[in-house]
Amino acid sequence: MKLSARNQFAGKVSKVTEGAVNGIVSIEVNGTPVSATISMEAISELGLAEGVEAVAVMKATEVMIATADSKISARNKFAGKIAEINKGAVNAVVKVDSVIGTVSATISLNAVEELGLVEGGDVIAVVKATSVMVGLA
Repeated sequence: MKLSARNQFAGKVSKVTEGAVNGIVSIEVNGTPVSATISMEAISELGLAEGVEAVAVMKATEVMIATADSKISARNKFAGKIAEINKGAVNAVVKVDSVIGTVSATISLNAVEELGLVEGGDVIAVVKATSVMVGLA
């Protein structure tokens, strides 16, 4: 299956923490854990368990950009350098080279300006675990 989501990172499930309704699935991507909060039903249907190959999928609109490591509840924080900024009329796509690969974020032009984002700049791509989907490789 092909998806329109720009951010697709293959890895292996390193841990599944089960809850009553939802669980947390950790996928190891290039030695870095990516956390996804998904339903227990989805975990069961996909057969997710330690060692299973999986893909962490994140829509670019669900990725936030920070300029400094701040305390935040989001589980996924990927430090890197801005590889590219593609500006549109209202939004921009910011591509960040990180340890898990190139992470694309769609953010407002106002945010690009307010944060002083420039190619080569150090940033952190931030994604809530509830915004990460899991697919099978």
